[in-house]
Amino acid sequence: MEVKKVAMGVTAVVASSMLLVACGNTNPTSDQKNTNTRQKNTADKITKTDGTLTDGTYKLEEQNADKNGWKAFMSMKVTDGKITKANYDYKDKDGKLKSADADYEKTMKEKTGVGPKEYLKQLNDALVKKQAANQVAVVAGATHSSNTFRNYANQLIQAAQKGDTTTIEINNDAKMKDGKYSLEEKNYAHNYRVVFTMEVKDGKITKSDYNYVNKDGQKKTDDADYEKNMKEKTGVGPKEYIPALNKSFEKKQEPGEVDTVSGATESSTQFVTYAAQLKNAAQKGDTSKIVVYNKVESE
Repeated sequence: MEVKKVAMGVTAVVASSMLLVACGNTNPTSDQKNTNTRQKNTADKITKTDGTLTDGTYKLEEQNADKNGWKAFMSMKVTDGKITKANYDYKDKDGKLKSADADYEKTMKEKTGVGPKEYLKQLNDALVKKQAANQVAVVAGATHSSNTFRNYANQLIQAAQKGDTTTIEINNDAKMKDGKYSLEEKNYAHNYRVVFTMEVKDGKITKSDYNYVNKDGQKKTDDADYEKNMKEKTGVGPKEYIPALNKSFEKKQEPGEVDTVSGATESSTQFVTYAAQLKNAAQKGDTSKIVVYNKVESE
C-alpha cells in the first residue's frame, strides 16, 4: 500500500485525518440525516403492498378544459393512514372555482335540482366518511361528475397505497391511442382478484376483458360453485354479469354509460371505475400495467 512508502510523520497525519473523518461520520450533518430519512421513506413506499394508505397529500389535475372552460382537480390528505380531507373542484382559465360560481350554481340547480356548491361538498365529505371511492354514492342530478369523482378518488387512493405523491395528470378529452391497456389487483379478496385488459384500435375500444382470477389462475366465470352460490343469493352470477359488463363497455365506449347489472351492483361500480382509469391510460397512450395494491379486510 502507498501509505507504507511514505514517512512516519505523514502516516501519522493521514491516520489522524482518517480518525477525524471516522469520528465525523458518527455525527452526520442535518443534510445527511434528511437524505437518509428520504431514502428510507422512499424504500418503505416502494415496498408497501398491503393496500394501507401512506400519510401525505396526493394531487390530480386535468390537462384540458371541457367545452365550458372548466378543468377538474383534486387533492386528498391522508393522516394516520386515513383520508382526512378531500378537495374535488373545477377551475377556469382565471382560476375561478366552479363551487364559487353563483351563475353556474343557479343555472345547474334550475335544470337538475343540484349545483356544484352542494354536490362537490357531498362527494368530498362522502369520501372522508366512507374511506373508499366506490362506496361514494352518485349524487342525483350530478351523475357524470360523481362518476368522474369516483375515478379520480380511486386513482389518488392507489397513489396513497404506494406512497407516491407525484401529481397525477389526466389528459382528458384526448383521443384514445391504439394499444392494449391492462390493470390488475395485487391482493386477493374472497380468493379472487381483478384482472382487466382493454384493447383500442382506431381510437375505439374493440375488446374489454374484465374478470377475476384465483391463485390457481382459474377465472371466476369458470367457477361453477361460485356461480351457483351467488345466483341463489342475488339472481345473477359471474358467468352472466361479467360478460354483460364487458359487452356494454364495448358497445357504449364510455365507462359512465355502462349498464349496471342488477344483483351485481358492487362489481358493476368497480368495473366502471377501473374502466375509466384504463380510458385515462389510453388517452395518454400509457400501456404500462396498472397494479392496484388493493386493501383486503379480514375475511
